[in-house]
Parts: sequence; structure tokens; C-alpha cells
Amino acid sequence: MFLQILVTLLFPTLIFSLNQEGLYLHNVKLGFDDPDNILSNWNEHDDTPCNWFGVSCDQITRSVTSLDLSNANVAGPFPSLLCRLKKLRYISLYNNSVNTTLPEDFSGCESVEHLDLAQNFLVGTLPASLSELPNLKYLDLSGNNFTGDIPASFGSFQQLEVLGLVGNLLDGTIPAFLGNISTLKQLNLSYNPFSQGRIPPELGNLTNLEVLWLTDCNLVGEVPDTLGRLKKIVDLDLAVNYLDGPIPSWLTELTSAEQIELYNNSFTGEFPVNGWSKMTALRRIDVSMNRVTGTIPRELCELPLESLNVYENQMFGELPQGIANSPNLYELRLFHNRFNGSLPKDLGKNSPLLWIDVSENKFSGEIPEKLCGKGLLEELLMINNLLSGEIPASLSECRSLLRVRLAHNQLSGDVPAGFWGLPHLSLLELMDNSLSGDIAKTIASASNLSALILSKNKFSGSIPEEIGSLENLLDFVGNDNQFSGPLPASLVLLGQLGRLDLHNNELTGKLPSGIHSLKKLNELNLANNDLSGDIPKEIGSLSVLNYLDLSGNQFSGKIPEELQNLKLNQLNLSNNDLSGDIPPVYAKEMYKSSFLGNAGLCGDIEGLCDGTAEGKTAGYVWLLRLLFTLAGLVFVVGVVWFYWKYKNFKEAKRAIDKSKWTLMSFHKLGFNEYEILDALDEDNLIGSGSSGKVYKVVLSKGDTVAVKKILRNMKMADESSDIEKGSIQEDGFEAEVETLGKIRHKNIVKLWCCCTTRDCKLLVYEYMPNGSLGDLLHSSKSGLLDWPMRYKIAMDAAEGLSYLHHDCAPPIVHRDVKSNNILLDGDFGARVADFGVAKAVDANAKGIKSMSVIAGSCGYIAPEYAYTLRVNEKSDIYSFGVVILELVTGKRPVDPEFGEKDLVKWVCSTLDHKGVDHVIDPKLDSCFKEEICKALNIGLLCTSPLPINRPSMRRVVKMLQEVGGGNQPKAASKDGKLTPYYYEEASDQGSVA
Repeated sequence: MFLQILVTLLFPTLIFSLNQEGLYLHNVKLGFDDPDNILSNWNEHDDTPCNWFGVSCDQITRSVTSLDLSNANVAGPFPSLLCRLKKLRYISLYNNSVNTTLPEDFSGCESVEHLDLAQNFLVGTLPASLSELPNLKYLDLSGNNFTGDIPASFGSFQQLEVLGLVGNLLDGTIPAFLGNISTLKQLNLSYNPFSQGRIPPELGNLTNLEVLWLTDCNLVGEVPDTLGRLKKIVDLDLAVNYLDGPIPSWLTELTSAEQIELYNNSFTGEFPVNGWSKMTALRRIDVSMNRVTGTIPRELCELPLESLNVYENQMFGELPQGIANSPNLYELRLFHNRFNGSLPKDLGKNSPLLWIDVSENKFSGEIPEKLCGKGLLEELLMINNLLSGEIPASLSECRSLLRVRLAHNQLSGDVPAGFWGLPHLSLLELMDNSLSGDIAKTIASASNLSALILSKNKFSGSIPEEIGSLENLLDFVGNDNQFSGPLPASLVLLGQLGRLDLHNNELTGKLPSGIHSLKKLNELNLANNDLSGDIPKEIGSLSVLNYLDLSGNQFSGKIPEELQNLKLNQLNLSNNDLSGDIPPVYAKEMYKSSFLGNAGLCGDIEGLCDGTAEGKTAGYVWLLRLLFTLAGLVFVVGVVWFYWKYKNFKEAKRAIDKSKWTLMSFHKLGFNEYEILDALDEDNLIGSGSSGKVYKVVLSKGDTVAVKKILRNMKMADESSDIEKGSIQEDGFEAEVETLGKIRHKNIVKLWCCCTTRDCKLLVYEYMPNGSLGDLLHSSKSGLLDWPMRYKIAMDAAEGLSYLHHDCAPPIVHRDVKSNNILLDGDFGARVADFGVAKAVDANAKGIKSMSVIAGSCGYIAPEYAYTLRVNEKSDIYSFGVVILELVTGKRPVDPEFGEKDLVKWVCSTLDHKGVDHVIDPKLDSCFKEEICKALNIGLLCTSPLPINRPSMRRVVKMLQEVGGGNQPKAASKDGKLTPYYYEEASDQGSVA
């Protein structure tokens, strides 16, 4: 024993034999937080670290040459000890949580050739000493929080080939000295808040450059002619800036270019006419969202292009026939121009077309027969042109189609029978044409159809019973046609239906029984048909119905008392054969026009009753006189009683002077401000926070509302974790509330009215009995939320946000999407709520609007929003993605178990190292695993670090619908795109009705 101890003391390396480089790396391990134990095999008892995870060594010298800890989910400061590994050539810590600043001194790292620290949390300025690394060829610091200018020393790199600084907080302008790095092949500076400046002409000196990526760098002025020297350029991306002037004529000299991205600038003039034939490598060109005029060059269209995007310009002329000969073309987007003439006859015959959008032009002639020649076409968008003839029969075989929009053309003839039944089609929009014939029974095969828009055509015949099999149908709009016969009984099987509009047809018979099963019906418009029978009492049970128009029919009998249960924005029962008394809620002058033209209908509304009713009224004159006498007596007594009560009330409520309250209503109200004010006591308090207090108020008629009381100078936030740094602007409150009061959607909480005084504001909302999603999901009652319920909530919330982003003018950005702002009604239907920091975004404004304060909640704020304050719809989409991850995992967005991570980072790292089973909430039934995984993918897509990767909310709704239908959502990527992270929902931006 003594001998063993002596040997240990005198010769420790015999026991602990790890070499010096291993000891350095072991200390690196000790400096990292490693929640996934990814470094568990970094064992100090090994001889060398060469078999450790992520470590590679020279086979002869056993020196460490490479350290790759990409996606390892480690956290901590940058390990400066790495510079003591003298033979280390490759370092990658990509996509971790490396934080703090980088060391100013990188001496000792002279052998490093590849340094990748992208997608971390590094802060501070860029170290000037990096340029002193003589062998450095690859430097990627993208996706961090670096600030300040690019150091002047960066112009002196000796061998650098790749410089990536994408998605940081760099300011100043893009420096001219970068043009001195003659070895550079890739320069990626996109998505930084640079000061406004021009593209340095000196970048033209980088004659070895293959990729120049300057998207969203606040660039102005014309593109310098010196960039014409970049003969090796493969990818030129200058998109989303303020560049102007003509499209450079030297562009056609870049004969190595495969991709040119100039979209979302202010370029003017025409395309260069000649020289395109030399650009045989060109595959993708995007000049969208500029002010370009003229025609598309014929030579350009004769290239084997994969993608041609020129939408939202001022171009005209015909589309050259040569475009149809490309064997690669998968994308053609020309919408919002003034193109005319016929589309090429063979378009699609030779090309693997996926997406075509020629909407908002003046194209004429017939739709090309071979558009789906390769059987891959997914989107066919031709809205608002002059197209004529029939829908090609060949499209009946195009089973890949997902969206078809042919509205506002001059199409005629019958729709091919097979076209009605395309199995993957989600949107079929044919409105405002001259199409005729029946809806074919083959529509039963269109199992994925969610929107069927047929209005303003010449469709006739009865609506087939098969339509009841479309379980995903949300909108059925067929007004202004010649449909006849009764409504199909199967219509009541459409449990997802939100809108049914068949006004101005020739429908007959009674409304089908079982209409109460249409629980999600928001709009019912059957005006101007020949429908008869009683109005079903069941309609009164449709809790989300807010538009009801049955006018111009032959309905008879009494108006059901149950209609009083509805919260209607629009009610019209005029010009029928209704009789009896009008229900008390509607027996008011404001509803008079809703009941005109019903001879037998009577109520306390002047002008509704006929002559027989007058005789009946005269018979009660004696009774009325008696009542007036009694009323006078009651009035005198009442005045005395009221004075006494009012005196007591004034003592108890001295703080509130009712005479100074101003009421602004957004719907027809059955209450006034006094009834609300009387109920604001502590017994009715159901919540409070930094924004004020929330009360549950039961009104005299039995209805319940939620009242949010906001005191002056209180911050608009829900809870202490919120990061809203500013109070309501007093002068903007009225305008903001007025805008939000106009929102009408079944998945957005209804704002009944607001009451204001100098020191206090009240917002009166519909009451949500099941509270917020966040409170329920993260409580002991979370077991109530099985996966079908969580999916339904996600779907509802997505539709509400989609309405804000795509159907409001201007679009509205919520800015505080979170589970606590998604409220649940009695049936667990979801409503988006709390618009205290919402902003309208001017769609015509150039660039992205910056806000003066941060709004949002911890764990939900999009990375770019937290430090740039740039607000657009992509911020909401990130937050909604976090909500999806909450629903899938059952975890809060920020939790101590994540360490320095948030939910998004935790999900990504857990998926990488443990698999999906460790991510999904164990309370969820495993039989739904496939659907849950699809929803998880959508959540991850929405929380992509770069905004341009995130799909639009309309696309999110579509993908969620596919989850419910058992279809795998498509990945959000553009095949063939070279620019990293590139993704653009062009069709949703440009051609929405």
C-alpha cells in the first residue's frame, strides 16, 4: 500500500496520463453548462482526447486538429483555452448558447483555418485581432448580437474566403475596406441594422467573389458599376433595400451567376434587352416589388430558368413563348403587372411547374392545356385577368393541385367533373366568371377542400348531397348563381363550416334539420331565394354566429325567441311571410329595417303593424290611459326613492363621476355604461396585473361580460414577466380602440364597447368562461386538454391571427401573442385577445416599421424584434410558433429547467440529442403522435431564427389544416435556392382577394 502511494506522489502521470491538450479541453468542459451530457465521454483518465465527442486528431502526432460541437446545446463563455492547442485548425460551436464577448486577443490561434460561432448569444464588438490569424479562411459569426462597426482591421485578412456576419446588430455603414480582402469568395452581411449608405464601389475589387449577400442592409442609391467585375459571382443578393436607378446593364456580363435577387427595392426603368443569352448558368432571378417597366426580355426567357419572379412592378407586353421550353421551370410569378396577350400554349408541357401566379394582369385567351404536364403543379393563381374559354379538361388529372384561384376572368362552360374532386385541393376559387353547369358529385373526393368560392357565375342545378362529406370545408360561397332545389340535408355534417353564403339563387324548400351541429358557423346568408317553412329554433344555439341574413324568402311562422341568444352584427329577416311578435331584444327601432316586408309581424316599432293591428291597438286605449296614470304615480314615488338611493350611491362611489364617462360602442348593446360601472366592485374581481383589473359582470338580462379597467399611466402588460416598456399614449387610445372595435372574426375576442374618463378607461369584452390557454395548460387542470382539443385551439388562434395579417386593411400586428392572450369559450373555442400593444402596419410603407418600445413577453419575443424593434407580421408568427410548442410540450416558454435557454432552444436541443419522445407532453395519448409531430414541425418552422424563413399566417393555417387531414406539411424551403435561410410566401403576399 505504501509503495502504491509513493508511486502516485512521485509519478502522477502513471495514474492520470491525459496529455496537456486533453487537460486544456477538460478545462473547456468545466467552463460549459452541458445539460444534455454531450461531453460525458470527455474523460480525464484517457491518454488523449482523440476519441472524445467532437474531437479529431492528427493520426501521426495525435495533436488535436479539429473541435466540432455544432448543435451540442452547451452554454457558457467562449473558451479562450482553445488557442493553446497549437495544431487546432477547425473550430465549430455553431448553434449553441455561447455567450459573453469574444476575447480581444486571439494570439495562439495562428493555425485556425475554420472558425464557426454562428447562432449563439455572443455580444459586444467584433474583435479586431481576428484579422491577425494568418491561416483563417472561414469566419462565420452570424446569428449573434454583435454591435458596433466592422473593425478596420477586417480589411487585412490574408487568406479569408468566407466572411459571415448575418443577423447581428452591426451599425455604421458597410465599409469600403472589405474590398481589400482579395481572397474572399463569400461575403454575407444580410439582416443587420446598418446606417443608411451606398454599396461600396470597392467591393468590385473582390474578383474571386462567388456569393454577395447584402439583403436588408439599409442600402440606398444605385448599384455601382464596379460590381460588374465580379465575373465569378454565383449568387448576387441585394434584396430588401432602398436601391434605385435602373437595373444595371452589366448584369448580363455576370456569366457565372446562377441566382440574382433584387426584389423589394426601388429599381426603375427596363430590363437590359440584350446579353442574356450569354448567361447560360442563370437559373433563378427575382426582381419583384420594384418599379420596373417594359417587357420581359425574350433572351431571358430562352434560358433554362428554374424560377422567374417579376411580380409587383409596372411591366407590360406579352410573356415570351420561349419560357415554355425551359426543362427546369418550377416557379413563375408575374402578378400585379400589366402583361397582356395569351399565355404560351405549351407552358407546363416541358417544365416541372409547381407554382404559377399571373394574377392582376391583362392576360387573355385560354388557360394553357398542358400547365400540369409533369403532374407536379400545386398552385394555379390567375385572378383578375381577361382569360376566356373553358377550364382545361387536363387539369382534372392534376392531382397535385393545392390552390386554384381563377376569379374575375371571363371563363365559361362547364367545370370538368374531375376538377371538382381533386383530392389535395384546399382552395377552389372560381368567382366572377361565366361558368355554368352543376357541381359534380365527384366533389366528394375533394377531402382536403377548405374553401369553395363560386359566386357570380351561372352555376345551376341542385347542390349535391356529396358536399356533406367535405369535413374540412370552412367557407362555401356560391351567391349570385342559379342553384335550385332544396339545400342538401348533408350540409349539417360540415362541422368546420364557418361561412355559408348562397344568397341570390333559386333555392327552395325548408332549411335542413340539424343545423345546430354547425357549431363554427360565423356567417349564414341565404337571402333572395325561395326558401320556406319556419326559421329553425336551432339557429339560436349557434354561439359564434354573428351574421344572419334570411331576407327575400318565404319563411313563415314566428321569429324564434332563441335568436335572442345570438350576438349578431348583422340581422336581416325582411321580405318574408313572418308573423307574430318580434322577440323583445330585437323589438327596437334600430332593428326596424331587419323586419320590413313581413305583413303579419308586429312589435313596438313604428310602421311594422298593418291595419288589423291598429284596430287591436285602439281596443287597448283605455288600458293605456290607466297605465299612464299609474305610471305617473310610480314616477313621483320613484323620484323620491331614486334621490335617496343616489345620495347613498354617491357616497359609496365618490371616486367615479358617471356624468363624465364617454361610451363608444362597436356593436348593438343591450346595456349601458351605468350598468357596467355599478358592477365594478371587489366581489366581481377575477384578475389583476400591471395593466389594471379585470371584472366579471353579469348584466341584468343574464349576459356576462368581462370588463378591463385601465388606470391612467398603467403599462399595457398582463403580468410581471412582460417586457412592455411604455404606457398607453393618451392621444392614440381613441383611434386604436376604434380600429380594434371594427374587427369581426369568430376567433378574435369581441370588444363590445369602451368607456373613458380622464383618469380611467374601461374595455368591455365578451366573457370567456374557460379563461386563458396559458392558465389552463400550465395548471393541474391541463389534463382537460387532450390533443384534439389542443389542435382545435391552435387552429382557432391561427385563423384569428391570419385574419389580422391578411384580411384587415391595413394589416394588424398583435405584438403580444402568447398562451395567456388566447382565451377559451365554453366549448374551448379559442379567441385571440389583449390588443393593448397591437399596431396597424402600413402595407404601402417602404421597409419594416420600427417601434419606439419593446412589446411582448419573455420567451415569445422574436429574436430580431428584441433588438431592432422592427415590427411586422413575422414577429407574431414567431410568438405563435412558441404557443404551438407549448401545446406540444406542455411546458412554459421560460422555465428554470431550461437553464439559460427558452422553450425554442430547449426543443431544438432535445430533439437533436434525445429524440421527439422527450419533447412531447407525456399527458398526450400516443395514438396522436403522428399529428403531434407534424404540429411540432410547424412550430419549429414558425420560430425560425430569421424572419424570412417563417411562413405567413395564411400558410400556417393551411399547414395546420393538413395536420388535421393527415397530410404532412411541406417544408418551408425553396428547392434550388442558394441564399441561406431564403423563403418567401410570394403568392400570399401578392394575390389575395
